[in-house]
Amino acid sequence: MPRLWRSVRAPSPDAPLTLSPSAPGLSFQPGFRLQIEADEAAELGDAETLARIDAYEMAFRMQASVPELTDISREPASTLEAYGPEVRKPGTYAANCLLARRLLERDVRFVQLFHRGWDQHIAITRQLPNQCRDVDQPTTALLKDLKQRGLLEDTLVVFATEFGRTVFSQGKLGDPGMGRDHHGRAFTVWLAGGGVRGGIDHGATDDFCYNITEKPVHLRDLHATILHCLGIDHARFTTKFRGLNVRLTGVEEAKVVRDILA
Repeated sequence: MPRLWRSVRAPSPDAPLTLSPSAPGLSFQPGFRLQIEADEAAELGDAETLARIDAYEMAFRMQASVPELTDISREPASTLEAYGPEVRKPGTYAANCLLARRLLERDVRFVQLFHRGWDQHIAITRQLPNQCRDVDQPTTALLKDLKQRGLLEDTLVVFATEFGRTVFSQGKLGDPGMGRDHHGRAFTVWLAGGGVRGGIDHGATDDFCYNITEKPVHLRDLHATILHCLGIDHARFTTKFRGLNVRLTGVEEAKVVRDILA
């Protein structure tokens, strides 16, 4: 595979990776190999070679855009303050929320954010408040930022996990080491933005948050709804898998949750 960046001098194993053409030990030569392939494509009329060139050029444009993308020095102080005190620390959830907005306003179609460490079988009274503090303010700032810039109307925000937690204690009640176990029977997901009504609740559980009592939504229904908001009919959209045309929502019946749609 042609490389757009060629190492001239072996960097130190501890040296940070950089995408800057002016970095010591790096020489920027995107054109030489591509010109050879372009000449070959012109001579042979090879569509695959032309497609490969397009892919290389897109990859380079993506890499070359990273320094500007991650430079938040021109963001207004009010914006940085809204995302919280950790927004300037790379790798934090707050910093990633701001980067998510910057990606979306550059027409990136899919952005995924993680905040790990929520598997709280132990020490939940200490861990959970800290994690909520990490997430609450930046998430709020991201939604407000998207709305202010007119991006929320066509951006679907999905805030979800793969299961919930039991309402009862795992471990002795009151023990600092207590936690909560996995619970997949009922848990909460929220959506905002593109195609979704705001300010509503859908579904309910019993008093113990154990079983669903109203308007159950299966995971495949959630997936069907997300696809619908993206303009995709889940019943017709399939992918090849082991010789079969497989729906992303599975073989069971899945329905779009229209009560939550705008």
